[in-house]
Amino acid sequence: MAGSDVNDVVGESLPSLYQRLDDLLGAISAAEASLCSDEQLVAVAKAHERCVRRMGVLGDDVLVEVFDRGAYRLTGCTTHQMFVTHELRVTDPVLRLRRMEKLARFTAMTGERREPEYPNIADAARRGELGAGHVNAVIEVLTKLPQGLPHDTKVAAEQTMAEISVELTPAEIVTAGGRLLAHLDPDGELTDDRDRKRRRNLWLNRQDAQKMSKLCGHLDPSTRAMLEVVLNAWGAPGMNNPADPQSPDGHPDTADAQQLADAAARDDRSGAQRHHDALAAFLRAGLDANILGSGHRGLPATVVITADLNDLRNRTGSGTTATGTVLPIGEVIDALARERCDKYLAVFEGHHAVPLYLGRAKRLASRGQRLASFASPGGHTCSFPGCGQPAARVEMHHAVRDWADGGRTDIDQLAPACPRHNRIVGKGAGQYTTGKAFDGRSWWRRNSSPGVPENPKLVNRFPDIGEKFVENLEQTRRHIHRPPPEPDRIPGDSEIERVLAELLDDLLRDVSPV
Repeated sequence: MAGSDVNDVVGESLPSLYQRLDDLLGAISAAEASLCSDEQLVAVAKAHERCVRRMGVLGDDVLVEVFDRGAYRLTGCTTHQMFVTHELRVTDPVLRLRRMEKLARFTAMTGERREPEYPNIADAARRGELGAGHVNAVIEVLTKLPQGLPHDTKVAAEQTMAEISVELTPAEIVTAGGRLLAHLDPDGELTDDRDRKRRRNLWLNRQDAQKMSKLCGHLDPSTRAMLEVVLNAWGAPGMNNPADPQSPDGHPDTADAQQLADAAARDDRSGAQRHHDALAAFLRAGLDANILGSGHRGLPATVVITADLNDLRNRTGSGTTATGTVLPIGEVIDALARERCDKYLAVFEGHHAVPLYLGRAKRLASRGQRLASFASPGGHTCSFPGCGQPAARVEMHHAVRDWADGGRTDIDQLAPACPRHNRIVGKGAGQYTTGKAFDGRSWWRRNSSPGVPENPKLVNRFPDIGEKFVENLEQTRRHIHRPPPEPDRIPGDSEIERVLAELLDDLLRDVSPV
């Protein structure tokens, strides 16, 4: 925008400027990229990315003002993350708030705007030189700086990362950051227990399309040492091989020497595969030994599975555990076949008499009610719309009427709710009211402020992908196998003569005699 154009809009309000921006985006969307030359297309692509990056920072400025004023409460939201998640529908609210924490200019207790923690990174982002991915990579590097570094060294490190990052991709930023960390603390002498405790983590990622899960994290030295003992011993060649029925289970010291030698000779697994099988065997042994106690959040401390009876009979489909893991039906059957494993399986047939209606006699749900809730529609996760916390991490919420208001601990009045969402139920504005839908699922509605229209009731209902796929597959097959339309019939000579004769008769009737 030229200087004169900037002066023209200085006096405009922010809402009107965003309206102009929205109109301009509409005009850009309607413009034809095919009319540009090659040079113009390259320039437009660069300008677009720069604008996208700048818009991210400008959006953070607006959010800071919303948070400082508490304006997010007008929407009924009680926390920053709730507003960013449900009102703005930000893709990754945790990462967005994390970037804001490092780059935004928040209001201090004195009423003044304080400088960002990473001022050079913030300036580069404002110029459109760094996008969200670049900033996330820089933050990943800078959070690894040892606490023992002097303040001026940390400042210089942040400035260095800001200068080099404007020319690098996010992956290259992480690589360059590793070199910087090696330069600042080559011998690891500045890293202490506080740094290790701060950085310890373990993430079990979501299952992919093949139902596989990626495990990643940072282990402190003692945890790594213990894990290495397990992997080296239980993952020895020939041990705990699920593909070999003759492979010894457990620790090598308990195995027959000749049996182990023969199994090792047949073992064609890679080292990584042996480590995986070792960890699986070690965890299975721990579950078999009941080292987890009798239960957790009302559910048994073991593998609890729900599956469709037809899937079990046909050996197709999958089952779902209380922790949210999807198991192929073959593995469900294998788990049940292990006599030493005490598994719970809901198959909706041949059930036992379990008291599910406790009225006012008991406030907390029983184990039978927890299992029945898990096996009911929507019982796999927290019932709050959009929440994916599995049944093993939820509480039982009195959805129809709160316990304090006379609610009953009956199965048809309970709903699974994770601790965070169970705490936001209440009668005040911004809190939530709950109830039961016609299909037994629970609905949630955010309470509006006085005088504001009532919010809609929402249900945490995920689409049935399998049913939708089958429907589309049948429709596609009907379209493919639909018989071709009959070709237009060409009239014969006799029919043509008949039509011409009828037209001639009509003309003669319309002619009056002279």
